Amino acid sequence: MDFSELFKLSGLLGRFSPDGKCLASCVQYRLVIRDVNTLQILQLYTCLDQIQYIEWSSDSLFILCAMYKRGIVQVWSLEQPDWHCKIDEGSAGLVASCWSPDGRHILNTTEFHLRITVWSLCTKSVSYIKYPKACQQGVAFTRDGRYMAVAERRDCKDFVSLFVCSNWQLLRHFDTETQDLFGIEWAPNGCVLAVWDTCLEYKILLYSLDGRLLSTYQAYEWSLGIKSIAWSPSSQFLAIGSYDEKVRILNHVTWKKITEFEHPATVTNTKTIVYKEVEKSPSVETERVSFPPTRALASSVFSTQSKYDISQVPVSFQYIKPVADRANPKMGIGMLAFSPDNCFLATKNDNIPNAVWIWDIQKLKLFVVLEQLSAIQSFQWDPRQPRLAVCTGNSKVFLWSPAGCVSVQVPTEGDFQIVSLCWHPSGESMALLSKDNLCVCYLEREEVK
Repeated sequence: MDFSELFKLSGLLGRFSPDGKCLASCVQYRLVIRDVNTLQILQLYTCLDQIQYIEWSSDSLFILCAMYKRGIVQVWSLEQPDWHCKIDEGSAGLVASCWSPDGRHILNTTEFHLRITVWSLCTKSVSYIKYPKACQQGVAFTRDGRYMAVAERRDCKDFVSLFVCSNWQLLRHFDTETQDLFGIEWAPNGCVLAVWDTCLEYKILLYSLDGRLLSTYQAYEWSLGIKSIAWSPSSQFLAIGSYDEKVRILNHVTWKKITEFEHPATVTNTKTIVYKEVEKSPSVETERVSFPPTRALASSVFSTQSKYDISQVPVSFQYIKPVADRANPKMGIGMLAFSPDNCFLATKNDNIPNAVWIWDIQKLKLFVVLEQLSAIQSFQWDPRQPRLAVCTGNSKVFLWSPAGCVSVQVPTEGDFQIVSLCWHPSGESMALLSKDNLCVCYLEREEVK
């Protein structure tokens, strides 16, 4: 593995372009576009205020920068650096901004969710969508970019409207059987829309493109319900993470539960591999150390290295009992993600913050647990193969594949605490993000067997 130098960053705003040729990063009000291979600066754009969100267009030709405090979106062109576009929502304010799948329309959500404004970069026309619901995930596009679903709230009832993205015409409008809709997400094949309720009501509803209710799933009542969901890339499985520390898997034929994965504080199955991160003190040849040591050497000498040991089952993990009288308790399945080949599911139970659970989807069994020394901040699958990258808020990146597990220290001066990461579309590199810096990590090209 090779690492680039550190680059300044603010707001964790570092994104690879969809075509994989550029890396965008933000430093306060500046947008920096770099060539992925050389990391040379290709373009430097200056925005009107501190950037709070960036997003590439699907064809990688444009990038939008949202400044929510000012109610402004600025759009920059990579092909024509002199061209620029400014969208000012004025007194209506701005709370969210995103591209349409064609990369030529921008959807802005105004303050108090009064409306969504659709701005066309080509015709300069404007369309309005009224009554969007203020929820975690209220707008969803199908993978092929043809349809958009919008969650709406009017007259104290929840609705979903389906639009055709080519002309923004309303295709379907139907009410949902939810108390307080919390999120919507299309299956990757674009045939089924999952709609789930607030955590106070365990309910997930599955609708077809024509608005028919295909199925309703409710695991239990009178307790905190759904915390996270994930579709498998093949659209065959829907994983539902709940506050009861379980993941339930629904199948796409009957929409019934085929299994549930528990996340106990003690793993007893001898067929489960538990990798435990352990610290190892760095070995240094004392003759070679000059005093005072150089900064780079000092940081590598005094930072604790780590490696993985395989633990003997049964293994008990550090378990945190949530504070019952606080909002948003740290409990339940807060993160889940399928591998790109549908073979594995990675999950995190917030009650056991230091562990990543990896499930074998073909056998529907727990395969591996990674027990880290620090709490999991983020994990993400390589887009091309079953390889999982994990970060825990220190200067190490952890990689798991069926072949094994490795801990890698990022060789940097000073403090570089990785709290987020994102893969390059090719899976050959990834961006490691800290609060103030960004580093690109290059992986070897050999395929993981």
